[in-house]
Amino acid sequence: MLLHVGDVVKMRKAHPCGNDLWRITFVGADIKMRCEKCQRIVMLERPVFEKRVKKLVESSAGEEA
Repeated sequence: MLLHVGDVVKMRKAHPCGNDLWRITFVGADIKMRCEKCQRIVMLERPVFEKRVKKLVESSAGEEA
C-alpha cells in the first residue's frame, strides 16, 4: 500500500473514543497515525498496519508539488 504523510485511512476496528478515521503522520518501516477525533497518536509496524487498515479515505499525494 502506497501511503503519504497527510493521508486519511479508515481502520477495521474503531478506536475506544468511537472514531475509525486516522491521519498518517509518519511513513517508514513503522506507520505513525493520529486519531481524527481525540488526537491520540499510535505507531504500528507496517505489516500490522496493512492487516488492520480497511481503506484509504483521503489522499494527500495530489497536494504535493
